[in-house]
Amino acid sequence: VMSLFTRFVEIGRVVLVNYGPYEGKIAVIIDVIDQNTALVSGPQKITGVPRHAISFKRMSLTDIKINIERSVRQKALIKAFTEGQVLEKWEKTSWAKKRAARVKRANMNDFDRFKAMLAKKRKSHIVQDAQRKLIKASRTK
Repeated sequence: VMSLFTRFVEIGRVVLVNYGPYEGKIAVIIDVIDQNTALVSGPQKITGVPRHAISFKRMSLTDIKINIERSVRQKALIKAFTEGQVLEKWEKTSWAKKRAARVKRANMNDFDRFKAMLAKKRKSHIVQDAQRKLIKASRTK
């Protein structure tokens, strides 16, 4: 029987913090405290998220998981985090790319938005010209 869900709350699951002072940063579930709360750690040296308890409502589960023991020490967590290439895997996901694009767009100044608008127009004209040529070629056959 196929399972409906693929992301589970489990030790070693990488999560994205979506609320609070560490919003937008990734962390790893170290321990499950109760049905609403988990103990997570960045590790702080790598992602900037210290070890603390956080509600499940304030995190989003990712597809990335590393193999660690329950309540693992910081040194072992850093080793597993780097060996699992968590940051590289996260940056390759479309989720991370969309977040980065949103941040980049939010940090644009007026001139950058103007240049983006011009580039969008140029691209649109190129696509329309190619489409017209294809339509014209199909009619002549």
